[in-house]
Amino acid sequence: MRVIAKRTLREFWESAPQYAGTKGPLEAWYAEARKATWRTPQDIKDQFRHASILKNNRVVFNIGGNKYRLIAAVDYQRQALFIRFIGTHRQYDSIDAEVV
Repeated sequence: MRVIAKRTLREFWESAPQYAGTKGPLEAWYAEARKATWRTPQDIKDQFRHASILKNNRVVFNIGGNKYRLIAAVDYQRQALFIRFIGTHRQYDSIDAEVV
């Protein structure tokens, strides 16, 4: 998968001292996503069993022992994954994951 964009992840872990600990988990997730060839939502579930599949080709990944959530829009045909959101559970609860 092409992951667009790693910069979003880096900006998150650099945005505040309390997020600095997400660098390792986010880089690990990024490496796994880059190697993946997901053709269907089930392919994602097979690799990340705790991922949540939503409408509009959105997927919610649990990051850092489920302390953070990452929402991605997946274009299976083009093999592209667009990072739409990364944040805490509280931040996640304040958005509509299907439209971000």
